[in-house]
Amino acid sequence: MTTNNTSCNVSISPLDSTHLIDVQNITLADEQEKYAGNAENFLSSGSETMHLYVIKSGSKPVGFFKIDTLYSDNFSFCSQNSLGVKAFAIDINCQGKGIGTLAVKALLSYLDVNYSQYKSVYLTVNCKNPAAKACYHKGGFLDTQQLYLGGEAGPQHIMYADIGNR
Repeated sequence: MTTNNTSCNVSISPLDSTHLIDVQNITLADEQEKYAGNAENFLSSGSETMHLYVIKSGSKPVGFFKIDTLYSDNFSFCSQNSLGVKAFAIDINCQGKGIGTLAVKALLSYLDVNYSQYKSVYLTVNCKNPAAKACYHKGGFLDTQQLYLGGEAGPQHIMYADIGNR
């Protein structure tokens, strides 16, 4: 299932073989790679519990992210029966156009329908990345006002959104 925002035609969908070349060509600024990784890392990380998604502008993949169904097992700040979002990234040439915020909104709507057995979704965003934090907030995530200190790139804000309330 694809979730669309018809005003800007931003959608998300599960990664499939037709997306591979476009995803491999998604690039991030060097400072962003330390937060989200790169396309190669993303493509090699899928599993039964780590679901891979693409962000599209029109029909072209311009970003990616992962849904971790075992996030609450690995992070004590995450409530039980909750998901995690990891490696949310938008191609450097598509940033600053509102695509990220629209993708976050589409993500939350998608979770309401396709992951309704979970009660919430969590993510962390580096304290040195205020633009990403603002994007998640505008898209519907709330700041817990707590920090996660176990990240490799420094302290991170913990954010969450409820599933099933939109």
